[in-house]
Amino acid sequence: MASNPMQRQARNFFLLGMAITILIAGAIVLLLFMQMKKVKEENQNYKNSMQPVYVLTQNVNSGDVLTENMFTITNALKSSVPDDYANVSALLSAYSLYTKDGVKITTDYNTDNATNKAVQHLYLNGDKNSEVFKDEATGNYYILKNNNKEFIETTTAPVIAKIDAKANTVISQSLVARSNEIDTDDVRKQEYNTIVLPIDLVTGDYIDVRLQLPNGQDFIVVSKKRATIPDVSGELLTDTVQMKMSEEEILSLSCAIVEAYKIEGAKLYATKYADAGLQQASSPTYVVNNEVASLMDSDPNIVEKAKLALGARYNSNNLKSMREQYINSTLTQKGDEENYKTKAEESITSTKETRQKYLQSLSGTVPTTK
Repeated sequence: MASNPMQRQARNFFLLGMAITILIAGAIVLLLFMQMKKVKEENQNYKNSMQPVYVLTQNVNSGDVLTENMFTITNALKSSVPDDYANVSALLSAYSLYTKDGVKITTDYNTDNATNKAVQHLYLNGDKNSEVFKDEATGNYYILKNNNKEFIETTTAPVIAKIDAKANTVISQSLVARSNEIDTDDVRKQEYNTIVLPIDLVTGDYIDVRLQLPNGQDFIVVSKKRATIPDVSGELLTDTVQMKMSEEEILSLSCAIVEAYKIEGAKLYATKYADAGLQQASSPTYVVNNEVASLMDSDPNIVEKAKLALGARYNSNNLKSMREQYINSTLTQKGDEENYKTKAEESITSTKETRQKYLQSLSGTVPTTK
């Protein structure tokens, strides 16, 4: 059927409109496809740039003991992950290792070129010729001698935060340190109420225990011990502290307690570490008397390494002469030191009263003495 010009023109416009619509739709589909492809590539690039890491779930202070339940896994940009980042389980277990006789097992990392990931290696006291391996079947550690496995007994020390860190901080080797509290066979939890404690001492703080003589001399008896304040029925004890102590430390402190009692005006007191994670343990300067030294030498509960260390301290010319000059001489003095004794007792009483008020402010209860 013939069509007139108006009909042909209308049909042509319709076909042109359809063609334009198809072209526009095709362009839109193409743009959407390209955009989706770009988004997909960006997502993939983002995924490739991310790495699952362990981060803290809470704020920690320098010296706080770190445990696995204080961490969670999240994703972080690979560029922001420290070079010495390590899996928490591996870091907390291997980083805290010692042999049974107290030799440190150090941790080192290098990068695997194939995977671009840090690989952990263990060495006896940092000696690269004495690498320590873990037997996956038994979980025990060994070194290789003449291609034979020589298993070694190990113990652990707590891993602590080296510095204050906020929640969501990525864990790395540079942020942690070893505590000096090695759990050797002779370690016991000891409780003392004869030590004058810092006013603001709380559980988790690290302390030195010192002996101060009325002549002004001051000796470090035991160093860098993690303090625990006992809680009895919800009330913190104001004058009591618990510490993990080795046999030689127990005997040293026992000797100092007796001498603090015998010397009028002497004071056995504790001092806090300001940044326990960064500060190294002080070197003890207190030398036990001859009787305790003899006991230590014959005591089978003291490991050989401790005997040697204590013997070296006792036989050091400087420390030995300091004991003879200041401690022994003070024990034999009969002079009138009542004034100093009174002042020392007043200072101790004032410290205890202030500490009681401080603990009361923390707990909202009245602390008790034991």
